[in-house]
Amino acid sequence: MRVVIAGAGSVGRSIARELLHNGHEILLIDKEADQVRVQRLPEANWLAGDACEISRLQEARLDDCDVVVAATGDDKANLVVSLLAKTEFGVPRTVARVNNPKNEWMFDESWGVDVAVSTPRLMTALVEEAVSVGDLVRIFEFQQGSTTMTEITLPADNPHVGRRVGDIVFPPDTLLVGIIRDDRPIAPTDDDALEAHDELLFLTTVDDEPELSTMMRPQARPGRG
Repeated sequence: MRVVIAGAGSVGRSIARELLHNGHEILLIDKEADQVRVQRLPEANWLAGDACEISRLQEARLDDCDVVVAATGDDKANLVVSLLAKTEFGVPRTVARVNNPKNEWMFDESWGVDVAVSTPRLMTALVEEAVSVGDLVRIFEFQQGSTTMTEITLPADNPHVGRRVGDIVFPPDTLLVGIIRDDRPIAPTDDDALEAHDELLFLTTVDDEPELSTMMRPQARPGRG
């Protein structure tokens, strides 16, 4: 997968480093792509310049990339990059960093944003995850279709503990996509049984979140199996 990342600060480089580790081709665009910054991540391709300029994006061959990540520290720049990526280059997937939570409402499909990632929201989610069991924590929201990724730590006294995944009826537009158990990820199958304190990762919708939250709380009634 070819990924272009606008903004090579600590956030952009961290994303690039993880994607490089997973075998993807990375191009970083940054106004300050000098020798010092390039040497911090020499495995990536680098392009010096302003990612808000169409000529620079043409040079980056955005029409030949799979994902654009707008990861600068400027919300206006991230919106412009996302919009240009979608409207001028037809990039299949855009991910934009939200620096100021007050601007989060603008990061939607009208600005070409497929996924908006708010660092304050993620930090809040991690704090809530650390102190709560049985509470639904929204990790992030996909702007198209009101789909969300949520996490719930399964309480020990929830009736679904010990049940097969295939026997649990989740809300209609909800998918259990991952289980974290003993610090290891598991791709769930119908035959896997849930265990107390499993961290359950769901793709769901805003409308289904209340029902999902209710059924995963302590002493919730199990779904029909």
